[in-house]
Order: sequence, then C-alpha cells, then structure tokens
Amino acid sequence: MGEDAAPRAPYAGVGWGRPRVPFHLPQLLTTDHLLTRSRMSRLHHWHPRPRSGSLTSEMKLAVPWGHIAAKLWGSQQGPPVLCLHGWLDNANSFDRLIPLLPKDFHYVAMDFGGHGLSSHYSPGLPYYQQNFVIEVQRVVAALKWNRFSIMGHSFGGIVGGMYSCTFPEMVDKLILLDTLPCALDYKESENLLTYKRRMIEHMLQIEASQKPQRVLSPEEMLQGFLKNNSHVGEECARLLLQRGTTQVATGLVLSRDRRISLPEHSIDFVSRNLLVHFIRKLQAHVLLIKATQGFYNVRRENDADKEALHLVKDILKSVLKEWFQYTEVPGNHYVHMNQPQRVAGIISSFLKSSAPNQL
Repeated sequence: MGEDAAPRAPYAGVGWGRPRVPFHLPQLLTTDHLLTRSRMSRLHHWHPRPRSGSLTSEMKLAVPWGHIAAKLWGSQQGPPVLCLHGWLDNANSFDRLIPLLPKDFHYVAMDFGGHGLSSHYSPGLPYYQQNFVIEVQRVVAALKWNRFSIMGHSFGGIVGGMYSCTFPEMVDKLILLDTLPCALDYKESENLLTYKRRMIEHMLQIEASQKPQRVLSPEEMLQGFLKNNSHVGEECARLLLQRGTTQVATGLVLSRDRRISLPEHSIDFVSRNLLVHFIRKLQAHVLLIKATQGFYNVRRENDADKEALHLVKDILKSVLKEWFQYTEVPGNHYVHMNQPQRVAGIISSFLKSSAPNQL
C-alpha cells in the first residue's frame, strides 16, 4: 500500500502520524477528561450504536516518550486480562467482544505505542517487536499486577506470546486470536536481513520526508479502509477508525506513526529449536482460536501455506500437553470483531476454568 492509500489492517504499509503531547503523571481519567475537543468531535461522528457491558473508563500511563493509552472494562477487583490488538489496529479491536465475556473479570485493552491514542516513539527510534513486549511490562508494572491473563489478536498475540515466555511467572492464561505465540522463521531465513534493511531505510525515508499528512473526509477514509481491509466489516472499520484517526479543520488524518511499516520488518522470527525452548518456559494455559478463513502467515503472499501453523501447533501440543487447547471457528482474521459471538463462549469457558478442558 502506498502513502496515498487509506489504512490497511493489520498488515499494512505506510501511515500518517502526528506528534503527541507528553503526559507526565500516570492517572485514571474518564473519557470526557481524557480526550481533546478535536478527538471528542471525531469520536461523536464515528460512534456506533451503544452496547451493553460498556466501557467503564479510559486511562493514560506515563512512559519516557509520552503516554500509553488504554480502555478499561469491569471491576478492578476482578482477575485482570490484558488485551493486545493487531498490527496498525488499536484498543477498539475488542469493543464488540469484551461485552460478551464474563463480567467478573477486569479487562484492559492498551494501544501500542504509535497506535490509537498512545504517544508516538521519540524521533529516531524504530518500532521493533521487543519494544512492544517492554510496553506490556510497563503497563503491568504501573497497574501493580502480580499475575494476569493475556488475550492477543494477530500481532498482539505474538507480543503476548513473547511476553509470556519472557515473564512466565506473570501469565496465568494466554488467548491467541487467529495468531501464534511466536513468528516461526519457516521459509523466511533468507529474507531476514532484507526485512531489517527495509525497516531502516523506511524509517530514514520518513524522517527525511516533508510530505504532509493526507486529509480525507470521513466517508473517503471509511471507503479507503474497507477497500484495503477485505476482512473488516463496515461497523468494525468505523470502530477502528474512531480511535485511529484525528479530526483536523478539513477532515480526518490517520493518527498512527508513519514510521510503522510492514510487520515482517519489525517482528522477531525464531527458529524451530528456539520456539521449542521458549514454549518450555511457559507457565500459562494456552488457548489458540484459529479462524478458518483467517491468515496463516505474517506475509500475505505466503498465506496459502499452512505448514507453519501446523508446526507451531504440534510443538505447543507436544510441550504443553493438556495445558494447550486448539479450536477452529468459521470466519476471517477479524472474526472476534465481525462475529464476536463465535469466539466469546469459547473464551469465557477458558477464562473461568480452573484447569483447561478440551473444547
């Protein structure tokens, strides 16, 4: 996708970002207090029909480059579940699913840096997978969680999987929505240096570019998004754009950081041996929900090849045994948004179970 196209999620090309205002004191704010006037105007335009189990509050947490934004549902006394969105998506990815999940849990959906309402990284810093893993730890430390569950869609599942292997004592349950806990370097070894080079070249090109953000009308933004996101329905597109755009005098601009490029440029691919080693470190029960018409590879051009999924699934089953559950549901990569009822019951049973049962 070129710079003049509308956003494509979760695997997309260049976007248009804007500087963010740093926020220096971590605190919990209501939606009205958190959002600027331009954001509130834009949110009003995009807002879908109200739903039950509505959002309770918005939150900003201070980080060295500004703030991480998040949405909260449920009582803070409930078992915590951290929700991680996909590449170039945002916390609204979970707006239709969380109201269908058990009400006695505390759900926090964060915006990764450079996405949604979170600050962009400081000038000169790239977006690497490990940085997002660090962001998770920053959020967990700020919220003073000792143990929690993770629910990750797409790239968010890869980040959640790596966090769960790095901090195994922290994660009770790991829910993977049409994703894997790590990106396997299956048939990718010859491309890895090329990915690194392209990421560096892209970042330097963006830094040197004086091209202004492209301003679109709300309808142009929506139609461009739908054109480049065949897996996303219109209502879900509006939800993602609600948090992923900023209103200016003449229309809307994408608010994500332009430095964020293709996911394969930032993802840490691991070998089969490393994957086995990582999975052995897990202390979490793992649920993998695969959409039958979803994605099977980080790079879309390889998506017909399902062997990587089968290899990772076999490793998870072999190492984790009854601690691993796998199920398939009809739908595409955004089934958790388009048809959340297809996955809500499975996730609810998994969250409430004291030990994994075969689904």
